[in-house]
Amino acid sequence: MGLTDLAFEYCKTLPSTERYNLIDQINRCSCSIPSNIAEGSGKRTHLHFAEFLSTSISSSYELQTQLLICQRRKYGSNELLNDCLSLTEEVQRMIFSFREYILSDASVRLDS
Repeated sequence: MGLTDLAFEYCKTLPSTERYNLIDQINRCSCSIPSNIAEGSGKRTHLHFAEFLSTSISSSYELQTQLLICQRRKYGSNELLNDCLSLTEEVQRMIFSFREYILSDASVRLDS
């Protein structure tokens, strides 16, 4: 959720010409990250939850790509952009590790 908040803050510094392009895309994929985690947490099995975690990771890579496009175009606040990129990488590592844990726990349950 913190990444989503930060991404929205960064979008406020982008040119208004990107309102329906990069801004919209950044807002949607940054919201998708925690939304998929939340939706997956309500699933009945660890395997289903892991699928939603995978979707969340995919959304984080989409966000990272949009941010890198902004970086190449020299859009917005450099400080907020760098914070977003750093936090995106941290969130990716956290979700990936959590997904691996969930999958290892699921395989233990399947073997039992």
